[in-house]
This record gives sequence, C-alpha cells and structure tokens, in this order.
Amino acid sequence: MHENTRVTNAAGIIGSATLLSRIFGFLRDVVIAGYFGAGLGSDAFFVAFRIPNLLRRLFAEGSLSIAFIPFTEYLTNKGKDEAFKLAGSAILLLSIILTMLALFGILLSPLIIRIIAPGFVGSPEKLSLTITLTRIMFPYIFFIGMVALCMGILNVLGHFAAPALAPVFLNLAMIGGVFFISPHLSEPITGLAIGVIIGGVLQLLLQIPFIIRKGVFFWKKTRIYHVGLKKVGLLMLPTVFGAAVYQINILVGTLLASLLPEGSVSYLYYADRLVQFPLGIFAVATATAVLPSLSRQAAAEDLAGVRETFVHAMNLVFFITIPSMVGLIILREPIISLLFKRGAFDAETTRLTAVALLYYGMGLWAFSAVRIVVSTFYALQDTKTPVRMAVVSVIANIVLAVLLMGPLGHGAIALSTSLASMLNLALLIRALRVTLGSLELKNIKESVCKTLVSSAMMGAVVWAVSVYMIRSGDETLSSLLVGLMGSIIIGFLFYGAFSFLIKSPELKKVWVAVTKGVRKS
Repeated sequence: MHENTRVTNAAGIIGSATLLSRIFGFLRDVVIAGYFGAGLGSDAFFVAFRIPNLLRRLFAEGSLSIAFIPFTEYLTNKGKDEAFKLAGSAILLLSIILTMLALFGILLSPLIIRIIAPGFVGSPEKLSLTITLTRIMFPYIFFIGMVALCMGILNVLGHFAAPALAPVFLNLAMIGGVFFISPHLSEPITGLAIGVIIGGVLQLLLQIPFIIRKGVFFWKKTRIYHVGLKKVGLLMLPTVFGAAVYQINILVGTLLASLLPEGSVSYLYYADRLVQFPLGIFAVATATAVLPSLSRQAAAEDLAGVRETFVHAMNLVFFITIPSMVGLIILREPIISLLFKRGAFDAETTRLTAVALLYYGMGLWAFSAVRIVVSTFYALQDTKTPVRMAVVSVIANIVLAVLLMGPLGHGAIALSTSLASMLNLALLIRALRVTLGSLELKNIKESVCKTLVSSAMMGAVVWAVSVYMIRSGDETLSSLLVGLMGSIIIGFLFYGAFSFLIKSPELKKVWVAVTKGVRKS
C-alpha cells in the first residue's frame, strides 16, 4: 500500500473514532458547565485536572508514542519476537516509573498548586479544594501513561481504533461522576475528580484485549531492561518538552489566568475545549497516522518519501483546519450558547468565553501544522531541533501574554498562545528545510491558496446565513440548534462546492479518508 494512502486511511479511522470521543467530550462539558458553571469549584477542578492532563501530554501522548519509534525499527529489522521483548520491558519499566510519579505528585500537591496557580494562594478555600482534587486525580497519570504506551505499540502494528476510542470512556466516567457521585458528597466537584480516575481505569482496560490479540502478553516473564529502551529514553527526554509545547503554553496561560478575575480559568478552558474538537479530529488524527509511515521511510533512508508524505499530511491538515477556523470564529457565540448556556453558565460567561475562543481559533491552523512538522522531526530522530524551537515559543508566549493582559484580560492569554504557535511553526519549517532540503513548499502554497479562497467564500456564506437564521438574544434552544446546524451544513456544502470548482485535490483525499474511516471504525 502506498504510504500516502496508508496515512489517509489511518487518519480516517482515527478521525472517525475521535469524532465520537469529542461528541461525548462535549456532552461532558455541557454537564460540567450546567452543574458547576464558572466559579470557585470549576476553577479549582480545571487547575487540578490541568496538571495530570499536562503530564499525560508530556509523558504519554506527547512523548511515548514518538519515543517508541525504535519499536518500528526492531519490528522491521529484527522481527516480532525481539520487538515484543522491547514492548514487554517498556510496559514493566513504565509501570514502575508512573507509580512513583503518581506517589510524588500526591505528596507534593500543595507545592505544585502554589507554583502552578499562585493567584489561588490568596483564597484559602480555593487553594485547599484544588490541592484535594489534585491528590485525587494524580494517579490518573499511571493509567493514561500505560494507555499511551499501548497506543504506540498498537499504532505501529496497524491498529488505531481502540486508542482513539479510549477518551469516550473517560468522558462517560466523568459524566457518571457528576450524576451519580457528586450529589452524595459535601463538595460536589469531588465527584467529578473521582470520575476521572474511574475513566483512567476503563481506558486502560479497553486496550488490553487488543494488545493481547497482537501477541503482547502482560503476564510473560520479561527483563526490566532491554537494550532498545536506551534509545527510547534518549528520544523521550527531549520530546517530553518539544512535542507538548502547545500544552505548556496552555499551562502558562492557566498560571497567568489565576491572577485574573474569578472565572478566567474556566473561560479559557471551555474555549480551548472547542478548539480541541477540530484539532483532535483532524490534526491529531493525521499526526498520529503519519508517524508510523514517516518512521518507516526514515528507517529506510527514503528522504524523498518523507518529503512526499510530509507535504501530503500538511495539505490535508490545512484543507480541514482553515475552514474550521473560519467557521469557529464566525459562529463562536452561538456554538457556546448552544453547548453551555444554561444553569450557572449565563450570558456574560458566554460572552467572555467567546472572546477566548476568538483568539484561540485564530491559531487553529498553526496548532495543527506544528503537530505534523514535529512528527516529521521525530521520525527522523531529530529531537533537539523541536526543543530549541519550543523554548523560543514558550518564552514568546509568556512575554506576549504579560504585555497584552492589561488591555485584553484573559483574551491576551489565548491570543499569545496562538501567536506563539505561529512563531513555532515558522521556526520549525525553516529548520526542516535545512534537514530535508526542498520541502516542495510550492505545492503546499498552491494547496493553501485554494483552501483560503474556498474558506473565505464559505465564510461569507456562513456569516450571511447565520445573520438570517440565528436571532441573537431571543433564540430558544431548539431555534438556536436549527439555525446553527443550518449554518454549518450550508457552509460545509458550499466549501465542498467551492473546492470542487477550483479543483482542490484534497477534497477527494478527505472523502476517501472519511468513508473508509466510517466503514472500518
């Protein structure tokens, strides 16, 4: 199978599974918003959840999947037996490391919260609650770390659906925590934290049957150290930082938002969740799908193939995320109103969340493209370059946020995150040209120009339709749903039509990915 076809098919499977998990994720956020709103409890939970969630990105998705590239080499060059020995040692060693990390996290929670949310120190009640929630949720890093390792193994072996579906179980557990545990507790938000731990257990249990079916047996006696783990460790240390720069920027934003008026952390969280929808379905799906193909090509020293796969993935991601960005910005307030505006989530909370979404949305295309470029560097086993660029990006994010917080408030944090990601992308592209030579940027530019034209025309149509179909201020939930869905469907159809008229090659590729993903997932 041609690698581009393999990438497109895998992206379709992952994207379809991720779509389902994002739908349940939104149901989860609707429940949380309606039950807890944006206040002391929700701020405390989102800060506490941000810490194990960041560790998940740093030590799990952001590094384990990439650092496990040597597993591809062993499978290709030394056969299944040796590759599975490496996998067994990795599972054993990682379980020990994650257990120790969880224990240290529980013990050091008061110090961690004082560092990560200094603005909470002035509110003893909020500080105490955040520390308690952090201690409850820190063991989540063990379960999700093991899930990420299973994902790395399964993806190399050609199975993508189970890891992509895992977040569905987390979302269901959190929803269950709100409805069935929170009402029985003196501090209801604690039920949500318990739901996170239950979700971690369920996510890991989902992976085990598929790992066993592929021939990796947990109960087999194995060495705690395998020679291949040294290479995994050398790749993992820098990827811990380089692959998760977006999450680090979000964490910096959380720290700064804790210094702003109450509710700021929650506004940014809800806006980030909406940006994560297209980011997860398309960008993360494509980056996950492209890594095994790039790794195989890099191991075979096929740099021409690496360039071709890179261009294919970039064009595919821009074709999806640029119109998503346009639609998200135009329809940001109706979307937030439909999903969250009920109970404790009032009109002012909706407006302030929409401000954050505007600025986060502006960077969607950059967030997405960075993931593809970083995956390309790691497939080439160049871990130093992304780290250097990430350092520059994080510094830029902090400087911009501090400078803009005065006039823009919490919106400055979202805007600085977007601008820092754009800078990171520009630096990474420049460095990749040095490594690979020609990147066929002309091909990417031509594709992006067509995508921009189609997106602009679609945006004009969506704006006109939304003005007619969505009456701001007096809409009911049903009329808002009809108006929003009508605007999205019409925009989707017009984008497809405009792309067809200007002969965008990505239109056919996306259609193939979606149809095959639906059939196989």
